Amino acid sequence: MVYAILFICLIIGVPVAFSIVAALMYFMAVGEFPYHLRIVATQMFGAIRSYPLLAIPLFILAGELMNASGITSRIIAFTNVFVGQLRAGLAMVNIWASVIFAGLSGSAVADTSAIGRVFIPEMEKRGYPRDFSAAITAASSVIGPIIPPSIPVIIYALIVTGVSVPGMFLGGVIPGILLAIFLSGYVMVFAGDYQKDDPQESVGSKKKILFQGIIPLLMPVFVVGSILFGVVTPTEAASFAVAYALIVGLFLLREIKWTDLPGIFAKSMRDTAVIMIVMSAVGAANWLMTYNRIPNMITDFALEFMTAKWMFLVSSMVLFLFAGLFLEGIAAMLVLVPILHPIAVSMGVDPTHFGILVVFNLMIGLITPPMGLCLFVADSVANVGLGALVRQIIPLFFVELIVLIIITFFPAAVIGLPRLFGF
Repeated sequence: MVYAILFICLIIGVPVAFSIVAALMYFMAVGEFPYHLRIVATQMFGAIRSYPLLAIPLFILAGELMNASGITSRIIAFTNVFVGQLRAGLAMVNIWASVIFAGLSGSAVADTSAIGRVFIPEMEKRGYPRDFSAAITAASSVIGPIIPPSIPVIIYALIVTGVSVPGMFLGGVIPGILLAIFLSGYVMVFAGDYQKDDPQESVGSKKKILFQGIIPLLMPVFVVGSILFGVVTPTEAASFAVAYALIVGLFLLREIKWTDLPGIFAKSMRDTAVIMIVMSAVGAANWLMTYNRIPNMITDFALEFMTAKWMFLVSSMVLFLFAGLFLEGIAAMLVLVPILHPIAVSMGVDPTHFGILVVFNLMIGLITPPMGLCLFVADSVANVGLGALVRQIIPLFFVELIVLIIITFFPAAVIGLPRLFGF
C-alpha cells in the first residue's frame, strides 16, 4: 500500500518530496513505531541539519549572480575565438560555452536557459534548424553538473556517501571534457552543412574578447583550486564564489544593479528550497529503509548473484538510466545511492569512480522524456514542440551513452586526476 500511494501521487503530478512524505506518513500511521508521525518530521529535519549543506544555497546564489552579470555573451565570444571558425563552428561554440558555464553555475537547467536564449535564435539565423539548435543546447548543458563546481557532486560526496569532495571535483573534469569532445565530433560530422559563413573577427577584437573572458574563467579556478589545495572547505569556497560574483556583477561589469539583488536572492531561495525539501523527504525515507534493514537485504542479494564487478556496474547504470526517466536527478541519487554505494565498495569499485558514474548517468536523465527538465527548458525557449525536440535529441543521447560506457569500463578516465593530486 505504501508503494501504491507513492506511485499514485507521482502519476497524478504530486511533487516527488510530497509523494514520499505522503507514503511515509501512511506507513507510520499504520505501523508500530513509537511516536508515529512525529518521527517523520524529526528525520526530515535531521536530514538537512548539516553545516556542509550551506554550500548548496551559496553555490546556487553564486550561479544566479554570475548569470545576471551579463557573462553569457562574454563566454560565447570567448569560445567563438577558439572554435567558431571550425566546421559547424557555432554548434561547437554552443558546446564549449557549456563547458565554461559549468564552472560558474554547476546547473544544467541554468545552462540551458542562459545559453539557449542567446544561441537558439542565433543558430537559426546561421542556417541551423531550430529544433536541432534546441537539442544541442540541452544535450551540452548536461556537462554543467559534471565539471566542478557541481551541486549534485557536493550532495553525493558530503551527504550521501562521505566521499572526498575535491576528489569528486577532479574526477568529473575528464568525463565532462570527453562529453564535449564527442558532442563536437557529432556536430562536425552531421551538422557541418547547416552553418552559413561566419564573419571573421579582427586581431584587435579577439584580444579584447580574450581579455574580457578572463573574468568569468577566474571564478572556477579560484573556487576549485582553493578546495583542492586545502585552503578552504567547500562551504567556505561557496561563500567566496558569492563574494566574487557580487564584485564582478556590481563593480567590474556593472550589469547588476542594487535593485536587482532582492529578485536574485529570492530566486536562489526558491531553488534551494526545492532541493532541501527533496533531501529532507528522502532522508526520512532512507532512515525508514535502514530501520527495516532493506539496504542490508539488497546488499546480501546483490553480493550473492552478482559475482563480477562489471555485472554490478552495468546493472547499476541501467537502473539509474531508468530512474532518470521518471525522477529528478538529486531525488534519484538520494534514494538509490545509500543502497548501492555500500555494494559498490564491497565489490571493489572505487567510490569516486562510482560517484561520477552516478552523477553522469542521472544528468543524462535531464534530456530524456518524459521528465527531462532540460528538454522542457529548451522547448520553452525554442517553442518547437517536444516531439520535434525528442527526435533531434535521440542521437545526442546515444553519443552521451557512449561516453558513459567509456568511463564505466575505463575507470582511469575518472580516477586518474584524483590519484595524481593524492585523492
